[in-house]
Amino acid sequence: MADNDWKKRLGVVYSTNPDFRYEEEPLEQEETLPPERQKLLVAIDRRNRGGKQVTLVTGFVGTDEDLAALGKTLKVKCGVGGTAKNGEITIQGDFREKVTDLLNSMGYKARRGN
Repeated sequence: MADNDWKKRLGVVYSTNPDFRYEEEPLEQEETLPPERQKLLVAIDRRNRGGKQVTLVTGFVGTDEDLAALGKTLKVKCGVGGTAKNGEITIQGDFREKVTDLLNSMGYKARRGN
């Protein structure tokens, strides 16, 4: 199935060499900074959500696995759903104070936005 994934190869000029094999460059993950060096912003967001409020944590520098683990911890502590992707953690509802306090107790430098 991996040899049939043509979408990754769009825009690639092919060689007439029959032995040519297309190789992808591996994506480099950023190394996760320790919590005391992270500067996180906890804000409320209502854009493109049908008027619903979500708590948005931005500014995380690190791997997707570490982001997902932090997001899961925050979701469990708040008792709500959410997601962690693209360097942001989204928590359903307005939990700015609680999330800021949790992050500060975990050693992160978190401040409350809007």
